[in-house]
Amino acid sequence: MLPRSSAFMLATACTAFAWSAAFAQAQPAPLKAPQEFQSIANPADRSRAIFAEVGKVLTHPRCMNCHPAGEHPLQGADHHEHRPVVWRNDTGNFGTPCGECHTQQNVAVSEATTYKSIPGHPRWAVAPLSMAWQGKSLGEICRQLKDTARNGGRDLALLQEHIAKDDLVAWGWAPGPGRDPAPGTQEMAGQLVQAWIDSGAECPR
Repeated sequence: MLPRSSAFMLATACTAFAWSAAFAQAQPAPLKAPQEFQSIANPADRSRAIFAEVGKVLTHPRCMNCHPAGEHPLQGADHHEHRPVVWRNDTGNFGTPCGECHTQQNVAVSEATTYKSIPGHPRWAVAPLSMAWQGKSLGEICRQLKDTARNGGRDLALLQEHIAKDDLVAWGWAPGPGRDPAPGTQEMAGQLVQAWIDSGAECPR
């Protein structure tokens, strides 16, 4: 039998480990690097294959949940409607300001909750309806991203910069405890988008 002091120290260490494990962020799934697509000889086919890899990020809950087609943002890996219920603010006068709950940064909460943190960023918001991806195929998302009338007026260079460097986009890879990060890294996503552009910016059919 362990001395009482040793048993206390062991229990304390186990509690600390369990607490750390509960709040640890999962490691992101990997993304293929652009050079892994060089064996595809046809540039158009290579471009579509590269965009399919980028699509692993775009269709991940960390991105998709903020690009809903309905009146409410989404949550979770199953894309359920936000709880508590809130409304987007770009379709009328009844929107719920995200900043009422989402502050400047991620905030850890009790380990008893489903999510271990409340997401936060100074520009936290739902993407406008013109940028809604929910329910669309990867090809439709691709064509929408290329359309300056629906992507915030970004040409391909600005689109690449947005994905590679925007600090709100970066949240997808650092979403706080309780949420799986987007695949790969923001740097790799930016490299893939550039490789997609360089090979013709073709969209999946």
